[in-house]
Amino acid sequence: MNTATFPEGFVWGVSTSAFQIEGATAVDGRGPSIWDTFSADRAESCDHYHRYQEDVRLMKDLGMAAYRFSVSWPRAFPDGSGKVNPAGLDFYDRLVDELLGSGITPYATLYHWDLPQALEDAGGWPNRDTARHFAEYAGAVHDRLGDRVDTWFTINEPWVSAFLGYGSGIHAPGRKSAADAFRSAHHLLLAHGLGAQALRAAGAAKVGAVLNLSPVLTPAQVSDVGRPLSAEDAEAVARIDTLVNRQFLDPMLRGAYPGGLLPIVERTAGLGHVRDGDLELIAQPVDLLGVNYYTPLVVQAQPSEPADPAFPGSEGVLFCTVPTAVTAMGWPIVPSCLSLLLRRLATEFPGTELMITENGADFVDVVTGDGIHDVERISFVEEHLRAVRAAVQEGVKVRGYLVWTLLDNLEWADGYQRKFGLVHVDFVTQRRRLKDSALWYRDVIKRNGLTESRPKRPTLETVAARARVSRATVSRVVNGEVSVSPEAREAVLRAVRELGYVPNAAARSLVTRRTNTVVLVLSAPRQGGDQLTAAVVQYVTSMLEGAGKQITLMLADTAESHRRIVQHVEAGFADGVVLLPPDRGDTLTERLARTGVPIVLLGKPAIASLVPYVDVDNTGGAQAATQHLLSGGRRRIGMVCGPMDLVATQDRLAGHRSALAGAGLRPLVAPAELSRASGAAAARQLLGDDPALDAIFAASDQLAIGALQAVRESGRRVPEHLAIVGFDDIDAASVTTPALTTVRVPVADQALAVARLLLSRLERRHTESVVLPTRLVIRDSA
Repeated sequence: MNTATFPEGFVWGVSTSAFQIEGATAVDGRGPSIWDTFSADRAESCDHYHRYQEDVRLMKDLGMAAYRFSVSWPRAFPDGSGKVNPAGLDFYDRLVDELLGSGITPYATLYHWDLPQALEDAGGWPNRDTARHFAEYAGAVHDRLGDRVDTWFTINEPWVSAFLGYGSGIHAPGRKSAADAFRSAHHLLLAHGLGAQALRAAGAAKVGAVLNLSPVLTPAQVSDVGRPLSAEDAEAVARIDTLVNRQFLDPMLRGAYPGGLLPIVERTAGLGHVRDGDLELIAQPVDLLGVNYYTPLVVQAQPSEPADPAFPGSEGVLFCTVPTAVTAMGWPIVPSCLSLLLRRLATEFPGTELMITENGADFVDVVTGDGIHDVERISFVEEHLRAVRAAVQEGVKVRGYLVWTLLDNLEWADGYQRKFGLVHVDFVTQRRRLKDSALWYRDVIKRNGLTESRPKRPTLETVAARARVSRATVSRVVNGEVSVSPEAREAVLRAVRELGYVPNAAARSLVTRRTNTVVLVLSAPRQGGDQLTAAVVQYVTSMLEGAGKQITLMLADTAESHRRIVQHVEAGFADGVVLLPPDRGDTLTERLARTGVPIVLLGKPAIASLVPYVDVDNTGGAQAATQHLLSGGRRRIGMVCGPMDLVATQDRLAGHRSALAGAGLRPLVAPAELSRASGAAAARQLLGDDPALDAIFAASDQLAIGALQAVRESGRRVPEHLAIVGFDDIDAASVTTPALTTVRVPVADQALAVARLLLSRLERRHTESVVLPTRLVIRDSA
């Protein structure tokens, strides 16, 4: 078999981080970190602190040459600075010795997001002193381990620490301040520079840092990277690239911030934290740049778009979802972008040695009696390795590749639901089990490469021939049926093991009589539903067809069409149904649910437990909209509300009432239908009932646009006399006069969630309804 080899000496291994796997959070003097304070989950995770010998043995058995681990700062310095904790560093002594004894090279990362809580209490990363304390910590760790650790990484993914921890607040410590995010970013870079100085002064052989880097593209460029851009899109791409990538690459490797960044920082946070000499300190020579790549960022210009809290300075830029395969976290899978990224780094920073320090994916793993067949993860890693090899063949200097990650672990704010590991961990018993991806990776390491052509997977027929049984017998064994003799079962299972066969839809269909067809039922247009219907047709069709399903479109607009749909499903012509429920109640959902065929709804039904559904947080969105009006001093707030037989309207009314009740106010509600004319009529009614009205919240943008018209006709100015807020963020919302403040619903994300939910149901996985967050978009009308 021909092998697509990597260069001699190419380093193969895995990466982990302390907080995610060590556990032992209150053992041997360890102090609390910001993640102990922030996380709702107990961080005992994989108990690597006590089971490191078993985990090192797993790595040795898999042929790993390198292990990138992180040192827990609060384990070394419980108070963040001052007196070192020898017992905490003893663990890393033992770990490094165990690694070297097993022939595995240790790569140490000094900061992987677990800031000591004591330093956060003193100001955290927005405080310049934190960088100075980091240098002290770096020197102390090197004093203990430097005689055995050759390569040191100072900081890991500073963008995440700064902008998710201090900007959007979705990571520890949970602060929400754009100014603090930019200050944190600078001080993390300063910590890198000071830490690199301390390490080199102590005699460190090689020093580097690890950055999360993502190519920034427009949706069209994802499939055609050379696609020319409009001036507006080119500016949007360049600005996000500056905020995410160049904000860290340029100071580290060029000693200067990129053009265009400092004006954003200055108007957001000022520049008092950037002092003379800082950039010279940050630009310490690096021996190795760690590259963490998972997915690209896809954007396009969108006037009136507010800044995303994680990307302060991103006004006028829309972050897009693209119709491509995604991981269980919804991250687009685009391996070609890794080649693109590596080529760019080699061109812009020639001579810098690179290492893929993280690359991997979260998928839903199913534990079976004969193993964990994570075919999707194998495919993900294989395709990204092919992307790395393509770059290497073009002359890019890549030292090695480290999979993220060794073990299923505590995935930060997402808790234990995410599965990135090559090794499955039962968090109750702490039992480790190798997934198929671990065994596959072992073989890649052994031959230092991939097979030149992708091996042909054994088929149902291959297994049947090897076991000398029928295809139906193989299918019954695969599906766990008991009506198979012990002898035949053993023969099939032996053939499965010998051939490395992974059961697929063909094997299951002999028992389940699958058609590989999904019915997409489109009902009458929903409230503001044109965009949503279009997204469902585009994304659901793309994802399901990518999973090998055929799509049948059926329209549910009459009683006769409902009867035909039910008959079609009852006759066994469909494996599953995606249903866009109509705006008015009917019995179609209930009738389809009785067929026993997996169904997923787009939109919350009146009886929420009937079938799984995907919806948005209508209640929370309405609360946010009303609270925004209240925070602006508005106290006489009316609601244009309707139609009341829509579940979404009922939830939005409930959220509005809840926010008013919290302020000690009573609601003033005017009913409406779906049209702008109805919104205008309801607004006139509200103004007639309360001439001192100072705000209107409308249950939809169409109603809000009608209300804008009625308010202008009354001689009042918006927002000086009366503020208006809508819901949905339809295309017209940003171009009204004035531009409409509204609540954005994630249209594409809803469509993708529907497709993923149905695929999970078809695979008989545990499924629950999905409620996606909404986001307030503040414009001139409020």
